[in-house]
Amino acid sequence: MLLAPGLVNAHGHAAMTLFRGLADDLPLQTWLQDHIWPAESRWVDEEFIRSGSELAIAEQLKSGITCFSDMYFFPNVVSELVHKHGVRAQIAIPVLDFPIPGARDADEALRKGVALFDDLKHHPRLTVAFGPHAPYSVADDKLESIRILVAEMDAGIHMHVHETAHEVQEALHKHGERPLARLARLQLLGPRFQAVHMTQVDDEDLALLTEHNCSVIHCPESNLKLASGFCPVERLWEAGINVAIGTDGAASNNDLDLLGETRTAALLAKAVAGSATALDAHRALRMATLNGARALGLDDHTGSLELGKFADLVAFDLSGLAQQPIYDPVSQLIYSSARDCVRHVWVGGKQLLDDRRLTRMDEERLIANAHQWGERIANTDKSR
Repeated sequence: MLLAPGLVNAHGHAAMTLFRGLADDLPLQTWLQDHIWPAESRWVDEEFIRSGSELAIAEQLKSGITCFSDMYFFPNVVSELVHKHGVRAQIAIPVLDFPIPGARDADEALRKGVALFDDLKHHPRLTVAFGPHAPYSVADDKLESIRILVAEMDAGIHMHVHETAHEVQEALHKHGERPLARLARLQLLGPRFQAVHMTQVDDEDLALLTEHNCSVIHCPESNLKLASGFCPVERLWEAGINVAIGTDGAASNNDLDLLGETRTAALLAKAVAGSATALDAHRALRMATLNGARALGLDDHTGSLELGKFADLVAFDLSGLAQQPIYDPVSQLIYSSARDCVRHVWVGGKQLLDDRRLTRMDEERLIANAHQWGERIANTDKSR
């Protein structure tokens, strides 16, 4: 066994497990506007969030993930599930300029977010951040409200930024500046700012990320599948920027497999940098553990095996044929192993996976429930 810190999935949309495979092989804007947003409008309610998020928590635990960041609707429901099932999470309150499930407008979303923050501020496994969706979907006045709130509450900001070249071009046309420069002008950037995706990075962007000590959350497989672009991980790392890793939602990935995501990140970084030494296995594992904890503001509590930190642990079984012989166990983990080698998982010292068996969740019930949701959603689509 290789005993390691629990993996930290620094970006995702948990309940979107129920949209897994619904609209594959489409570009981002078509995927969002013609398929995902209409499906969300039709299906997303508290029952949907509860079913999809439970499925996601179970999948993540079986993948060695002990902590995840969730940016999706009805965050109060997700927080209840995190509390119930013993995992660790950052809940990012979704904020957009238009109505979303659970909030009629951005002001209501922010009010509910503040209330949830107050309710959970002493919780040992839950933190609350604010999640303005993206620069193109949140206006300046709402971003100003978020800036004031996070300054008062010392909360994080979790946001899709520079996900595609089209996003940057549209911002230049509309605002005369790149999205990250606009966020800097509005004073949103800082050590608690979590920039998700960042596939488009020029020298000015790099300087802003470095100056404000922001974290970047890399989602390589979602970016590849949607042809969004390549995050220049090695360049960011060399500049001293904290780079973490996330799966994104299962609707655009299509799994919550952070170990597989980390392998993809390591291989992709070498191709993008044109160097076989870029993002070696040990740094890749750090990106999936301590760097993720740092991005979420949790590195004092988790992300590494140290005295005084919570016992968030995963035991990887490296005894299989595919891992032999073992010269460097971390290299074997990143380059030769799959998530089915996750054998045991503990969060805060409590065992949540014992010999591949979930100790607090009924896997057969979750599968049956997901199957029922899939039939309902598929039958509705066919009847249109």
